[in-house]
Amino acid sequence: MMFMIGEEIRKERKRRKISQEKMARDLGMSRATISQIESGTVQEIGVRKLIRILEYLSLELRVRPAGAPPTLDELRGEK
Repeated sequence: MMFMIGEEIRKERKRRKISQEKMARDLGMSRATISQIESGTVQEIGVRKLIRILEYLSLELRVRPAGAPPTLDELRGEK
């Protein structure tokens, strides 16, 4: 799951043309942490830190039952 979240963070950061260095500086984190989150290799990350990253990129985290089929909006690619 963390890999999928990190992948979406990376895609949005690149879409906005923001470097890992700038994002890390703006959020008061290390570039290595941003890199580890994006690659899904981060060992531990607090929920508050993850929420700060998502808010920075205007993303949100959704929770749904495991194994649930995708919603119509998800199938359409809408966010």
